[in-house]
Amino acid sequence: MTVREAYSAMRGEAARVLVGQEATFELLVVSLLAGGHILLEGVPGTAKTLAAKTLALLVSGRFQRVQFTPDLLPSDILGTNVLQMGTGEFRLREGPIFCDVLLADEINRAPAKTQSALLEAMEERQATIDGTRYLLSPNFLVVATQNPVEYEGTYPLPEAQLDRFLLKVLVSYADEETEREILRRYHRGFDPHHLEAAGLQPVLDQEKLLACRREVQAVTLDEALVDYTTRLVRATRESSDLVLGSSVRGAITLLLASKALAAVRGRDYVVPDDVKELARPALRHRVLLQPEAEIQGLTADDVVERVFGGLEVPR
Repeated sequence: MTVREAYSAMRGEAARVLVGQEATFELLVVSLLAGGHILLEGVPGTAKTLAAKTLALLVSGRFQRVQFTPDLLPSDILGTNVLQMGTGEFRLREGPIFCDVLLADEINRAPAKTQSALLEAMEERQATIDGTRYLLSPNFLVVATQNPVEYEGTYPLPEAQLDRFLLKVLVSYADEETEREILRRYHRGFDPHHLEAAGLQPVLDQEKLLACRREVQAVTLDEALVDYTTRLVRATRESSDLVLGSSVRGAITLLLASKALAAVRGRDYVVPDDVKELARPALRHRVLLQPEAEIQGLTADDVVERVFGGLEVPR
């Protein structure tokens, strides 16, 4: 099964439970195939949790959800060693991080110490507990969510952690007709807590998912697009609208995500439109606006668009 065929089947299955949010679901799959993590920012009730649960089921992955709160401890995520009274030995009680798809719900509600517990897992796919390293799933994916409106009682994610996310996706409200269809489905008895009852079936197992990742890795990237991506990311560091431009990791993830998007859309090569389409979700969380730019009402997306305007697109 090719990546395009797998994605088409996944999208068809996902349509049983997800109405709208096609772009968000596509970027979730892109993140998974590119081996990255994704941050979903949107108001409550926009199907972020449902999308993550659906993706996990479609790839036969173990799903865990952690509700981030101010009193959440690192051990609540990683797990802890527990003394076995019968043997006198310590045994690891695994935390929710030992899964395939981890939903870090409202990640900005936990303090930095707890947020940092995810850094090693996101970067190296391993967890260190009491000095011992434990390997995580090779397909480990963090889907984090945050509310863009409510800031009371939140802890903004540090730049080092934001940089670990392959993409930051802005999840908006559904349009009017989509919202009507959602209401019709709930009227007919749809239950988001029992996806199997909706007939949702896995499309990939973990081995087939790894095979799809290998296909993504083999996607052709012309040297001109390597240069284009490099110039784009370096231009963010020279923009007068930004205090901080994108890191080198931003260029790497933009390149990898572009290869995944090309495969999802049935191509074995990347085109400039792949890079342009993914530039905003790949870079918006990696740049920091100047105060003057914020006063003018500019957003990170606006600045990335400006940077694009000054670059020649490779033919």
